[in-house]
Amino acid sequence: MDSIDKSPLLRTSMREWRLALVVWRTLVLQTSHPVVAAGVARHSTYHGHPWRRFQHTLVSTGRLALSDKDTLRREVARLNRSHLRINGRDHTGKPYSAQDPAARGWVLVTLYDAVLTMRRLAGEPFTPAEMDQLYSEFGEITAAFGLPPGCLPASAAEVPAYIDKVIRDELVYDEQTHYLLRHMLRDAPAPGRIRYLGPAWRPIRAAIARFVTALTLADLPVAYRERFGLRRKWRHAVVSYVAHRGTRVIATRLPDRWRYQPIPDGSGPVAAPSGRLVALPALLPRNRDARKSKLNHFFAQVLDQTGDGFIERKALQTMARNVCQQLELSEEREARVLEAFNGWWEQMSSTMDTNGDGRISRDEFVDATIRGCDTDPTYLDRGVHQAMRTVFRAADTDSNGVLDVDEYRVLFGKRVHPAELTHGFRQLDRDGDGTVTEDEFIIGFTEFFTARTRLAAGNHLLGAP
Repeated sequence: MDSIDKSPLLRTSMREWRLALVVWRTLVLQTSHPVVAAGVARHSTYHGHPWRRFQHTLVSTGRLALSDKDTLRREVARLNRSHLRINGRDHTGKPYSAQDPAARGWVLVTLYDAVLTMRRLAGEPFTPAEMDQLYSEFGEITAAFGLPPGCLPASAAEVPAYIDKVIRDELVYDEQTHYLLRHMLRDAPAPGRIRYLGPAWRPIRAAIARFVTALTLADLPVAYRERFGLRRKWRHAVVSYVAHRGTRVIATRLPDRWRYQPIPDGSGPVAAPSGRLVALPALLPRNRDARKSKLNHFFAQVLDQTGDGFIERKALQTMARNVCQQLELSEEREARVLEAFNGWWEQMSSTMDTNGDGRISRDEFVDATIRGCDTDPTYLDRGVHQAMRTVFRAADTDSNGVLDVDEYRVLFGKRVHPAELTHGFRQLDRDGDGTVTEDEFIIGFTEFFTARTRLAAGNHLLGAP
């Protein structure tokens, strides 16, 4: 068992579901860093998907802090891939890069500070000895990022001064931060699981937005509010007090399986914070096979051209012709693409059309694809791989054997947000050279269709999963 597995204080604190109360505060502090703000403005899709951004913060934090060393290493590698090509110049012309060590150090420290804030506002602050232990354990996480010396405070005792200095000397309160704090949730679409609410979502959204804004304004550091002229009104303080103290009272009375997040990507029994052994399969919903949700997404976003829940030969041909039209292919190249897609349809219809109606439903597609990948090693080679290799070569307009990000985005048309596709491109670009080779492209499709967990780079083919 490695040292991360021996970190009960770190695991117990980071597994608390009530950590969600300080996530928006953490996002505001992170986005206020000028490097993060510039990257968010030009590369992030969080404006359109705030709930997913919220969830990804919790999930990524969990993978960093709660997993074994192998999962930690893979998550750091995933984050490095995601940020490798986030660079450019901000609105003032100043260069920025997501690889900036100071910015990465600030983001990591805000995660540590989130745990301290959660406990302090709930009326149960850590003792100095506990903070030393927590920071030592957190240091094992930050070490995996390989930041140069001096990017992080040397000890827990130095963290408050570090945070105060960064706030007063480096942070900015620009349009990105203001929108995140004041307006984003007021414009947010309903999370996927409650989209059925329809118009009823609007008053619910307004109430959530008011609550989160009040909570965040109350919980931001004093130095931050002073520097940027943000007022902590009495009602904000009341919301914070009731939310944090009330949640603590409720949480301490809940069973462990409801109070704590599952440990990501683990296996076997583990000790719950109470000391009881708990079987992980009951606690690990994220350990379930992820392929079904990915394939459902692929069907809806790529294959179902009419939105009626089915695909048929002519729909697949229409998709192929749309790609050809956008690429302005020659007649010869267009014929190759159409032939490859016809081959893909023949494979799908022979293995998926269970009722013989000439159409393939979403369930038929998902079930048959999973079954085919599980039982036939050549299943993808005989269908989607042939189609995608042909499309790759057609999209490689300059015939240099690689795709750049603009060529990549053309492949999926306009139904997937360009920023989502840019994110997927960065994940498939494993060496960070700004291009994707045919092998990287096919490996990405293979991982998307076959990977059972969400850590594989190919899962990001259409954006963040």
